[in-house]
Amino acid sequence: MTDWHAPEDLVARYADGSLPDPDAWSLEKHLEACTPCAARVSRSVRATAAGAVLSDVRRTVLSDVRRAALATPAVPAVPHRPLPAPVPLPRIRVLWAAGPAVRGAWLPAALLVAVGAVVLAHGAGFAGARPLLLALAPVVPLAGVALSYGAHADPLHELVASTPSAGLRLVLTRTVVVLAVSLPLLTLTGLLLPSYGGPGAAAWLLPGLALTLASLALGGWLGLRTATAVTGGGWLCAVLAPALAPDDGAVSAALTRQASVWLGGAPAQGAWAAAAAVCAALLAARRTAYDRLERH
Repeated sequence: MTDWHAPEDLVARYADGSLPDPDAWSLEKHLEACTPCAARVSRSVRATAAGAVLSDVRRTVLSDVRRAALATPAVPAVPHRPLPAPVPLPRIRVLWAAGPAVRGAWLPAALLVAVGAVVLAHGAGFAGARPLLLALAPVVPLAGVALSYGAHADPLHELVASTPSAGLRLVLTRTVVVLAVSLPLLTLTGLLLPSYGGPGAAAWLLPGLALTLASLALGGWLGLRTATAVTGGGWLCAVLAPALAPDDGAVSAALTRQASVWLGGAPAQGAWAAAAAVCAALLAARRTAYDRLERH
């Protein structure tokens, strides 16, 4: 028994079959330990059109069982036959179920960044399209992480947060889903854009990983939304603000210079790799903070 109970709209959506699979699985796990919610769900299901059919099936089955028990002599027990192995879910459906951000507004926003960069480069002839993409790319997974955990992102957050798989393990699982979508999308987009001598299309990967780990580590103190806003906002101010400052309108050249400073060359990439390692170690040291994060 828990202090949390499923709201009426959640029960109604479960009964009519419109509740998404991951939310339905979480609710069913809750029903195993909460008798009041189980009774409410049962009443709600019985009130649907399927409820009448299920009642008829139940009565028919019970009647057949009683007649068979009276008419059939005892037979030797049939050896147990194992159930067939469950069919694994397609990978794309697993990604969809495990990542609330992928099911929300974040995925269209990430696609908009990618399509917008291609349109600027090939439609408007903007020479700074790739540096601009490299400047925005590390922030895209940060937004996905911010929208992946917490009551604002998951209607069953209170229930999920009380399970053994909650905390840092769940945060990392959903972060991996966000990275699995954003990394190939933005890197392949960068390959479609002219470089004009700037950093390569994959130059943002280590900075993006370091900023994501920094947000997760800082989230143990501030919460994920605040942490991602601090790290993402700091990155944009450091990279984009100087590029937008020139009065001569040479934004493309300024963007290329800024991208080269922050992303270009082995020293910069080595620094980002070291920062990612430090943030990962700090996150491991603060892993228990997520056991208490956003539980009320």
